Amino acid sequence: MMEKTSILIVDDKPENLHLLSDVLLAEDYVVRQAINGNMALKSVVFEQPDIILLDIKMPGMDGFELCFRLKELPKTKDIPVIFLSAQDDVVSKLKAFDIGGVDYITKPFRFQEVLIRVSRQIEAKKQQKELNSCHKKIEELETLTNILADKLEQARLLLEKAGIREIAL
Repeated sequence: MMEKTSILIVDDKPENLHLLSDVLLAEDYVVRQAINGNMALKSVVFEQPDIILLDIKMPGMDGFELCFRLKELPKTKDIPVIFLSAQDDVVSKLKAFDIGGVDYITKPFRFQEVLIRVSRQIEAKKQQKELNSCHKKIEELETLTNILADKLEQARLLLEKAGIREIAL
């Protein structure tokens, strides 16, 4: 049985939280909500979601600062962050990507677009996990290959010491 994908939505506007939550819940995602940056930070450190949908403009800690803090923590640095904003300017978008955001969705939301972008990031995260697993297996094989090469060299030296130069297989 596959574990459901968990998504944290961070937005200071309750109507946005409810709309996005309803759309994501209908797609069978596990959804958590936070109405400000501090609440989100505490929530994420306690239990990491698979992905974060993050509003930029919030009172107190804005989305940029929250993302920056998350990317500084080893426990949370790899969580994909999709920024949500009414700001459609290049400077905001560049800043969002520069501090670690993986995508940027402008408001008003087009729910189909949100779902597609979320699913793309979830798929990318899954592929990254598989790639990391492959890298670990390659490292294990390299270690085993080195051990085997050492053992073969030891055997060769023992055979040479015994005066045996060749072995017929």
